[in-house]
Amino acid sequence: MSLESNVDDQAVTLELLKRDGNTLKVRVDDIEYTLDLGMVERGVHSILYKGKSYNVELVEAEHSKKYVINTYKKSYEVEVVDAEAKYMKNRKKPLLEGSENSIISPMPGKVVKIPVEVGEEVKKGQTVIIVSAMKMENEYKSTVDGIVKQILVKEDDTVDGNQPLVILE
Repeated sequence: MSLESNVDDQAVTLELLKRDGNTLKVRVDDIEYTLDLGMVERGVHSILYKGKSYNVELVEAEHSKKYVINTYKKSYEVEVVDAEAKYMKNRKKPLLEGSENSIISPMPGKVVKIPVEVGEEVKKGQTVIIVSAMKMENEYKSTVDGIVKQILVKEDDTVDGNQPLVILE
């Protein structure tokens, strides 16, 4: 089982390689660790690593995928980055980097509807394309007043993540 997370805004890949009771073999990025993990009380864990004991407190933060991990000397902010978190992050920036006139799909999906045509004038906030992803229909809106220069897909097309869909001018 592999898990992406951000620890103090640094991307980290965690992978559980083996579990035998309280003994865990894990990989953090490219480094493997063998740990003995035990729960002391709810939210407090004891980790034994190379003969040293570490107590760690796990506190749920603003939502169920963000935590604060407290050790004796330091606190860390940790966010679990799963498919839903990636999707929501990408929903907030639906444009191609460096081009505020290109609308892209932040994740794979299927084009449901294109309510505009090439040459049509669009206003900021107007829906330009609707894509179905993760069983939800997502409306992508123009961030500028402009004209539809190019439509790179058609209805019912399957699209990849980060694929340009519509170009405005």
